[in-house]
This record gives sequence, structure tokens and C-alpha cells, in this order.
Amino acid sequence: MWYVYLLRCADDTLYAGCTNDPPRRLQQHNAGQGAKYTRSRRPVSLVYLEQAGDHGQALRREAALKRLTRKEKLALIAAAPPLPDSLIPTEKKTP
Repeated sequence: MWYVYLLRCADDTLYAGCTNDPPRRLQQHNAGQGAKYTRSRRPVSLVYLEQAGDHGQALRREAALKRLTRKEKLALIAAAPPLPDSLIPTEKKTP
């Protein structure tokens, strides 16, 4: 299964991408191993996730998301169901 996603970057911009493993891809973005755009805008947080079927469908949906205005992307995020707990990073607590 493929997914499209939106990330909120540290500078409050939104980045659209696609992946078949959302937790791994989020970790890559935050480790500086993701897209060039997000490398200088870390940390990033996942704010939107949508199932997209196969890779081709995901690429087409990603392109459509990238054409949306910021206002349209924010409306999409606001209307989306909550993200799964497994995709929400937790704070690491030190003893």
C-alpha cells in the first residue's frame, strides 16, 4: 500500500510526498536523509496521511497535493481524521 502525506516543517511550510512506509519516511526526513527541501527545515511533523493504492496513484495524488494552495492544504489537514498513534512521535524522556 502506498500513501501520500503532508509534513509541517520547522519554518511552518508544508511539504508533500509519497511513501510505502510512513514511519520510516518520517524518520528519514527528520534524520536529514529525506528530500532536499526538508533537510534544512527540520524537525518536520506529519500532519496529513492518505492511502493512495499503488505507486502510480500515489505519485499522481502527490502531484495534485503540490498544486494546492496553502489555504487548500490547511483545509485538507483540518478535515482529515486523526493520525494513527504509531505515526505521532513521542518525546523521549530522560531519567
